[in-house]
Amino acid sequence: MAGPMDDKAAKLELYENLLRRWGAKINLIGPEATRNLKDHLGEAVEAATYLELRGNALDFGSGGGLPGIPLAILGGSEIQFHLVEAEQKKWVFLKAAVRECGLNCIVHGDRLSRVVPLLDASLRFDLITSRAVGHPEKWLPEILPRLNPGGKVALFQSNSGVPAVPGLIRSSTHRLARGDRNYLVVLEVFHVEQHG
Repeated sequence: MAGPMDDKAAKLELYENLLRRWGAKINLIGPEATRNLKDHLGEAVEAATYLELRGNALDFGSGGGLPGIPLAILGGSEIQFHLVEAEQKKWVFLKAAVRECGLNCIVHGDRLSRVVPLLDASLRFDLITSRAVGHPEKWLPEILPRLNPGGKVALFQSNSGVPAVPGLIRSSTHRLARGDRNYLVVLEVFHVEQHG
């Protein structure tokens, strides 16, 4: 009898095959990522060991689904991902991948600035992820009011530095195994204890 990890491994393989098949026809990820797809998937699996995959999550600039779709697969029914991607060919792929892999995801085919005001007013996120989307100090303030107390922001980037973002502090930095210029920088909501 197959266990939950077997099911997750099968879904990761299905996603990889979908990405290769669609990627042969339309540009979903860059040439380096296409050549080293197993390593990029492994990076998301490694990052999952540092993150709590539960509640609601938002992946900004989802592109071909890295890291949002692998993280959604690994989180299973414990997490619902909102994948935000403005480029039509990419969000069409994301919708197909979500359907084929049977994932608990909602795909938003638009810019973050147009998606946020349309979200249910009560929706709060426990995790925000983004991979190589420049200038987090510019886009994070848009979504920060939707981050739960104790919520985390996971930035996949080529260096360990991150600009100051009001309301967030660095929680941890992890050098990922994929290469010497691959980091996961985790930020969390900054709280000031009130003593009366």
